[in-house]
Amino acid sequence: MINLMNENNLMELEVEKEGMRIRLKKSGSGEIHTGPLIIEKEVSKDKQTNQIKEQVEPGLAKTIEIKAPMVGTFYRAPSPESAPYVEIGQIIEPGQVICIIEAMKLMNEIKSEIKGKITEILVDNAEPVEFGQPLFLVEPL
Repeated sequence: MINLMNENNLMELEVEKEGMRIRLKKSGSGEIHTGPLIIEKEVSKDKQTNQIKEQVEPGLAKTIEIKAPMVGTFYRAPSPESAPYVEIGQIIEPGQVICIIEAMKLMNEIKSEIKGKITEILVDNAEPVEFGQPLFLVEPL
């Protein structure tokens, strides 16, 4: 791919095939940017399916972003007096409810599609979220 970029004097190249996307970009000096390789997969069982984004960085553990499948208000717990569905460091299983997004007065349970360990919660409770906004960082197990 780098040879293709050099031969055709391209500054940026993005290739998508079978749910995998690779993007290369040259800096202003003409050098290829060696940032993290980003592989995006979309698993579409239904409209509320989480989008998963894996970031692979040299020398670092792989993490996956669990993204908002819809626009709405993010809630960490089923009610204000209840404990949150998940905490940092907790192991989650596929099918486990990890949060709720309220959209048009409907409470939509968001379930994990992977087994992993929650490494970061990226949104505060009762905060509005956009479609595709990262909600959690998960280290797959």
